Order: sequence, then C-alpha cells, then structure tokens
Amino acid sequence: MKIKKISGRVILNSRGEKTIEVTVNRRFSGSAPIGASVGKHEVYPLSKKGIHLSFVNRTLHKALKGFRFEIFDDLSEIENTIFKYDNTEKLEKVGGNIILALEYALLRAASENNVWKFLDNKADNLPIPLGNCVGGGKHYRGESTDFQEFLLIPHGDSFKDNAFANHYIYKQVEKQLKPIGRNDEGAWITTLDATTILDLLKNLTEEFFENFDIFVGVGLDVAASSLHSGGFYFYKKGRLRREHQIKFINTLSSRYSLEYVEDPLDEEDFEGFSKIKCEMVCGDDLICTNLERLKKADKNINSVIIKPNQIGSLIKTKQVVDWAKINNITPVISHRSGETKDSIIADLAVGWNIPFIKLGIFGKERLTKINRLKYIEDEIKKNP
Repeated sequence: MKIKKISGRVILNSRGEKTIEVTVNRRFSGSAPIGASVGKHEVYPLSKKGIHLSFVNRTLHKALKGFRFEIFDDLSEIENTIFKYDNTEKLEKVGGNIILALEYALLRAASENNVWKFLDNKADNLPIPLGNCVGGGKHYRGESTDFQEFLLIPHGDSFKDNAFANHYIYKQVEKQLKPIGRNDEGAWITTLDATTILDLLKNLTEEFFENFDIFVGVGLDVAASSLHSGGFYFYKKGRLRREHQIKFINTLSSRYSLEYVEDPLDEEDFEGFSKIKCEMVCGDDLICTNLERLKKADKNINSVIIKPNQIGSLIKTKQVVDWAKINNITPVISHRSGETKDSIIADLAVGWNIPFIKLGIFGKERLTKINRLKYIEDEIKKNP
C-alpha cells in the first residue's frame, strides 16, 4: 500500500474532549482516546500546545507521501520519522495520539479493514471481555464508589455468549442497585460501599449461572494511586496504611473469590503488588504499557494492562505484549474512559492473541468494540 494522502481533523471523544482522527488515502481512518485515570509515566496524548493539525496535514503528509507500507514492522520507519520531530520521552511536542491515529489508519489501509488478519492470518481466538459494570473514582465527577471499577468476567463458550452475560447482569444490576446514573465508561454509579456492591454481584452471577450455565467471575480496578497520598490510602470512611490496604484487598479477594485485581496499590509500589493474593494481579498505572517498567515489575504481577496511547507507539506496545507472554504475564488490552468509536483494539486483541479485553458494557463507543469482535468471531467461524 502506497501512501498518497495523509490528513487529520479534530473530533470529540465520549467525554466531549478534543482528540484527533487521521485519514490515509481519503478512505481509511483511525482515532485515539484520552484517559481520565492517567498514570504519571504515560506519554502526552496530545502536544502541550494542543492538537497539532498542521503537523499532520503538512509535515507528515510531505514526509511520508510515497512511502510503501506493507508489513507491521514498517511502522518502525513511520515512528522514526515522527521521532525526528519529537524526541522527548513523553512526546510532549507531538502527542502519542497523532502517532496511533496514523498507525491505525495505515493498518486499515494496508489490510482493507481486516487488521486482525493482517496481524495474523491464522488468528482464531477471541478475548474474554472484562465488562465494567459498576464504577466511580476518576471516571465520575461526583460522589461515587471508592473503587474505580467493579468488573464482570464471563467464561462462556463464545464471545457472543460472554457479551450477552455482561449485558444481562448489567441490566439486573440496574434493577436492584437503583443507580444514580452512569459514569464515563457507561458503568453504573452508586455511593454504596465495596462489600455491598460485591455482595450484589456475587448473588447476581450465581443466579445467572443457575439460569444460563455460564460462570461469570468478578474483578476490581482499585485505581489505588488516586486514593494514595502521604503514605495513606484515603476512603470515605477513613484511611489505611500500606499494610492495612494490602490486608483489605486480600480480604475482599478471598471473601468474594475475586478473579482479578488491578492497581491495588500505588503506582510506585512494585514490591507491594507481590503481596496481593488473587488469580490475576494486574498492573496498569504501575506499568503504563512501558517495557522497562514491566521488566521491573516482573514476578510482582502476573497480568498487565495494554493501552497503546499510554506509550504512543504500536511498535512499543507490541514489544510489551510479546515480553509479557514470554514471561507468563497475561496481557489485557483496554479501552480508555474518553473513548472514540474506533474499534481497532478489538482487531489488536485477536491479531495479537491477547486473552482478555477490558471494555465498557454500555455506550456507542464501547459497543463498536463489542460489535467488531462479534463480527470477527463470525468471520472466523465462516472460514475455519
């Protein structure tokens, strides 16, 4: 595929914030989201001066016009071209979203919108969707839960079964919880404490198993860095020292048989993560999709969140995924709270054989990813 035209425009994400969409050869587009719960080691999503449209429409168009993009590794040359204009560690001059939006568009152009096949034409595994059911924290600008996300983890025989399980339980939660609204990711908002919410989810998942014979586990995204200050973890009902935070999370994990706990401690407490007892102990703010931080966390976690715009490079993102797999750390590709309708993380999950994808259950920006995975599942079944 030969690059003939690159153009960019400003669009709004699901929170109404400005981000960028890049189009290649007038037909193939990509856009990147913006997070609210942001790790301090993430790159800038946009340049410090805002969205640098002239850089896309003039500089990049001129620099890359005529370039032949044929395989995934060709993105290295694309990135190296951009890094000549921004060699800062956190991409403060250009912003990671410009790079990713361009890379997403290039992958679509090279594959005629079959990115998952372009990445691996033998790919046939669909990820399990971790559905954000009840939430708060930085994903809501008002009083809510202390923890950022209460997640559903279905184990059906197909992605469609799993998507159905998440949606069904999500609707049952609405009936019984009487929520005060939805947060940025479409999760139900409540001011109830964690144990009350977990009791409800435990009952509902057990009822669902009895009715549909699909087991659904439960997980947490504590987003503990947002609770941490001055050596304490601050909750609505008081504060906890580090050792008591560890005990609190482990008690919840044991009592509710949690399958997954994400960011249970501050983003610099590498050693503390090793003290958390759970089937999947996942690092998000701890790692920020950064290979060096993942290597530092080795043995302290057994799961890692993958968010391409935390690192601003698909080449670097793939390196993190590959290193994690080699070292028995489970990758979980994830949406962001300020999402766009771009569905490419669904293709990346299948094409890179990532076993879990973290998604919302409600909202058009979330449903584009879910529907894309349903489509890919149908394509795989048609062409086994």
